Amino acid sequence: MNTVFKIYRFDPESGRNPRYQYFEIDVTKGQTVLDALIEIKAHKDGSLVFRRSCRSGICGSCAMQINGLNKLACETQVEDLKSKTVTIDPLPGFKPIKDLAVDMEPFYDKLRAVLPYLINPDSPPTDKERIQSPEEFKMIELATSCILCGGCTSSCPSFWADKAYLGPAALVKAYRYVFDTRDRGYSDRSGVVNNKHGLWRCHTIMNCNDACPKHIFPTEGISLLKRKVVEEKY
Repeated sequence: MNTVFKIYRFDPESGRNPRYQYFEIDVTKGQTVLDALIEIKAHKDGSLVFRRSCRSGICGSCAMQINGLNKLACETQVEDLKSKTVTIDPLPGFKPIKDLAVDMEPFYDKLRAVLPYLINPDSPPTDKERIQSPEEFKMIELATSCILCGGCTSSCPSFWADKAYLGPAALVKAYRYVFDTRDRGYSDRSGVVNNKHGLWRCHTIMNCNDACPKHIFPTEGISLLKRKVVEEKY
């Protein structure tokens, strides 16, 4: 099946404005968008830049906008798009570095800000791990599957309007630790998330739910975190 790929191209060193470049290849059954990009880079234009690593939906590196929706290229089969022309753009809301690669550092800075690790000043047991029941883990199970692809944050209109907004990914990471029964770091994180660029910038638009390749439903975690903040205050 011959398919045209309309790919966003941008090279800051060239002095040219961003543009689209068209490539036509014969797509076989089961071929993913990432497979197509690799083929285009190998046989059509070696200068094409995009990120990829695991090719298995684990690393999150190949998140990009495909036909207007944020997706992992490695999990998106071309045949399923049912389109003779596939349009590929970098994740919106992030600064393009070159072609489909964007600057993820501000995204990671926000993740670091919510202290995404276990905080517990109590000494752990000397002979075993900190125990958590299956029921307690179930509360945070979905949130632990985040692969930091950035698709949710990039899809959020609140983030587009306010680049200081922590975004769904960072807030879900905060939720994951605040609701971890082994964690004691709520007071350390509350000041980071309880402000106009944190929880209260989320207006439950729910684009993030649709964009998440792991079906985490960030708005649910954010809503529970909002409730926690209010209950702790009053």
